[in-house]
Amino acid sequence: MAVLLPLQVFSLAPNVGKSYYENLNGGADAAVTVNNLSEFDVALVITSVNAPVQTYVIPGNNSLTLVVPRLLVAALLTGAVPAFGTIQVVSAQL
Repeated sequence: MAVLLPLQVFSLAPNVGKSYYENLNGGADAAVTVNNLSEFDVALVITSVNAPVQTYVIPGNNSLTLVVPRLLVAALLTGAVPAFGTIQVVSAQL
């Protein structure tokens, strides 16, 4: 059964990182969607079980959806400029 977590709106100042999903009980299969509505890049940082930390740069006015096995943490990170948009996580575990 999938659990659709609430859509979260982000507005991050320059050089700020923030976690939007954490499952520290062994991770859960999940899909993460980020809609970057700003003109500037935002980085999606993914941490999953037994895998290196992965960072995906999402250009301004673009979106990205990832399916991640055993997701532990999904976070967003800005560079020298602010960014805003939405992030949503669908988890396959309660």
